[in-house]
Amino acid sequence: MMMWLMNYMLNLRTSCYSCLENSKLNFDLFYLLLKEFPRDLVSLKRAQVLCFITGRPDLSLSLVHQVLPQNKGESFIYGMLSFPSLELGRMKEAEEAAKRGFEINKQDSWAHHALCHIYQYECRFKEAVEFMEECSPSWSSCSSFMLTHNWWHVALCYLEGNGPMNRVLEIYDHHIWRELDQPDAVAAEVYLNAAGLLLRLCVRGEMDIIGDRLKILAEYLTDKANWYMKWQLDILTVWTLAKTGEFSKAEELLEGLKLKRISRMTKKKQRVMHRGLVLAEAVYAYGSGNDRHGLEILGPDFDAHSFKLIGASDEQLDVFNEVWYIMLLNAGEAIKAIEVFERRIEKRQGFAFLWRLLESAYKLAKMPEEATIANEKARALECAYFQ
Repeated sequence: MMMWLMNYMLNLRTSCYSCLENSKLNFDLFYLLLKEFPRDLVSLKRAQVLCFITGRPDLSLSLVHQVLPQNKGESFIYGMLSFPSLELGRMKEAEEAAKRGFEINKQDSWAHHALCHIYQYECRFKEAVEFMEECSPSWSSCSSFMLTHNWWHVALCYLEGNGPMNRVLEIYDHHIWRELDQPDAVAAEVYLNAAGLLLRLCVRGEMDIIGDRLKILAEYLTDKANWYMKWQLDILTVWTLAKTGEFSKAEELLEGLKLKRISRMTKKKQRVMHRGLVLAEAVYAYGSGNDRHGLEILGPDFDAHSFKLIGASDEQLDVFNEVWYIMLLNAGEAIKAIEVFERRIEKRQGFAFLWRLLESAYKLAKMPEEATIANEKARALECAYFQ
């Protein structure tokens, strides 16, 4: 029985789509395997990938706690403890775990990643950048995803912290896109981080500085070999293709998500994963310039953090919240936008971009005094981040 179980796990495909149908079975088998072999951290990592792409950080955390007593001296276990903790909003526990992993092994890229998540969430952008860039020489042996994803975080910290824009583009060119030159690069993992960063720049009105980068990315993403691998990548691909005028390709991918993916699932899974399709349709509308339709698709109470089932972290999902924010403003929904931005600022008062959005909403609502206050708050934060 146990030998069969081990062989099954070794052959388990961990693409987003293939795991969704049997996620409960797969999780139960990992639970049994780790109960028998609690020091098998490779299997634990595979189990966490399954939990991640099915949006279950709670199960991921429970598995780590199951085997933590037998692995207290291993740095890697603490990165695996930190990540689901931060995804569940337990930032203090997450930071303690990540720092413990870093103490044991200063080159643990997963600990670096978890600490950056925490610093970023807390708007400690300069601290995050300095820490990550100091650690970056040790990432040369990482997988395509881990290398480009850690650099994606660095670029995002520069962007969100009002750092130099040329540094954001340098990171894209030299540490994300250039990874494709490596013989062992996994292209889809590079495209995921590339598209995610370019969408962030688009949301912030920085399309002019992107140059040909989005068009070049779209040329690669028209290749159907890159489709249907991960929900998150498919959704970003839909936006990339629509934004660059490849409407027929974007529509073909959307139709394929309906007919080739959703329709093949059980009725129960269809109801769950329909939300991923909704998000894809909304970013298609956004990329096509149809903000009003995008708002109708997402509804008045959208929160991207409830879409973990597309296989994305809170930080990766935040860009879809930002897309929704911009669509609210572009559609002239000033009062709703003010309500949303004020509520979100309560959770992240140190995030200048939210204050800038609130300023825009106040101006749209013809509330000049409030707009001035929001402007002053945003400016103070922008000047403080990298001082």
